[in-house]
Amino acid sequence: QVQLVESGGGLVQPGGSLRLSCAASGFFFRFYAMSWHRQAPGKERELVAAITTDGSTTNYIDSVKGRFTISRDNAKNTVYLQMNPLKPEDTAVYYCKAVRAVGASTGREYWGQGTQVTVSS
Repeated sequence: QVQLVESGGGLVQPGGSLRLSCAASGFFFRFYAMSWHRQAPGKERELVAAITTDGSTTNYIDSVKGRFTISRDNAKNTVYLQMNPLKPEDTAVYYCKAVRAVGASTGREYWGQGTQVTVSS
């Protein structure tokens, strides 16, 4: 079964940090570009950070540049999002996404279940 299992979310004060993890199984992780998305109440889901299959290239939305770092460990089938320092406007449900970037099935997508990140004092 395909699974993207997220962990590391929770409640944190402004200026604090969190490290989200997304553990993948049931598919060829190395063929998939990975990304993190978030959706705040009443807002559209937005892409936050993305990383290529081999981790050689990363991209971020402007609002998180310098604060968030996406990384992946292909040996562990895991992608991470280090968030520091956090701001109240980072409060959202964060989702892990896998998109196949290699082969005839390019474009196939999988989503994690989402995990809540709340930044509040």
